[in-house]
Parts: sequence; structure tokens; C-alpha cells
Amino acid sequence: MIILSAGNNEIFDFVTPVGIGLINSSINLTKIVIKNRPKSILFIGTAGSYGNLKPFDIIHSNSSTNIETGYFLNNCYTPIDNKIVSIESNVSCETTNGNKILVNSSNYITTNKELSNKFLKNGIEAENMEFFSILTVANKFNIPAYGIFIITNYCDEHAHDDFIKNHGYAKEKLTQYVRKQVSNS
Repeated sequence: MIILSAGNNEIFDFVTPVGIGLINSSINLTKIVIKNRPKSILFIGTAGSYGNLKPFDIIHSNSSTNIETGYFLNNCYTPIDNKIVSIESNVSCETTNGNKILVNSSNYITTNKELSNKFLKNGIEAENMEFFSILTVANKFNIPAYGIFIITNYCDEHAHDDFIKNHGYAKEKLTQYVRKQVSNS
């Protein structure tokens, strides 16, 4: 298994950074897979909550969407498949209440509570910029993949300030959690 993160301010001493956003992460993960194909992929990082998840909640997911907020405003359409689920892995990707977690990825952070509610109404709980591209590359190469995320903020007008305020502690908590998960597997 290879453990990945976005990088930049999400660097961990036990992971390989792949870059921020959908494009950089997909290019760099493709290079990694071609050079040294892993048996599985674990992507870790921070995520914003559309409202139901609370800061510092830790979630697992193996499914992602790539929906831009313009979709909910009827300002766009897409000819591509914008939902992807990882090929089978042996990791539970549910919350403690049994709900499957669907993570949206975009190169933009949602800062509008009204739009966050639209994601929730469509069954999407969290937002992480890279996860859709990680699952897309993993599926193209037939590699099981999943993500572990810690919620740092709500996707509202305070998203960036709360992310900055909570990031340090969130990163420490995620590090401890992932180390324990990996050592138990």
C-alpha cells in the first residue's frame, strides 16, 4: 500500500505528496503508478463539511464526485461521468452511524452555505480537492483506493479562516489516527 497526501501544508513524514488540486494530483499519481505500481492506495488529508460532519470528525470514503457549484445553479452541464467509486477494498468507508460518505472534489472551495445545503441534499457530505482524481487514476489502473479525511471546517463564509485555525490540530489528530489504522492492518 502507498499512502498519499496533497502536499504543500499537508506533508506527513510517512506519506508521498502528489500535489494540490485535481490536475497536479492526477498527473503525479499516474507517474507514481507507472514507475512502481502499489497494491492499494490510501489518500489522507483534510476536508470541509457541507454541514452534517463536525470539525475534527474523521471519515473514510471510497467514493467521490466532481460537481462544481454552477451545477446547482443550472449554469452548466458535463458530458463526463462525475461520480466514481473505488474498486473493492477491504476498508469500511462509513461513518459511525453507518452512512456511506461521498466526498466532492473541485479546484474551488465552497464558501456559500446555501450551496453547501444543495450538496447535502444530493447525499454529498464533504469536500476535498484531490480525492476524485485519486480514485479516477486508481480505477484506471485497477488499484483499490480509499481516503481518510479529517474535517477542518464547514463550507461556509468562514471556511478559510476556520481551516487555518484548525489545520495544525487536525493534522496531528489525523497523523495519530492513520498511524494506528496502518499498524492495525
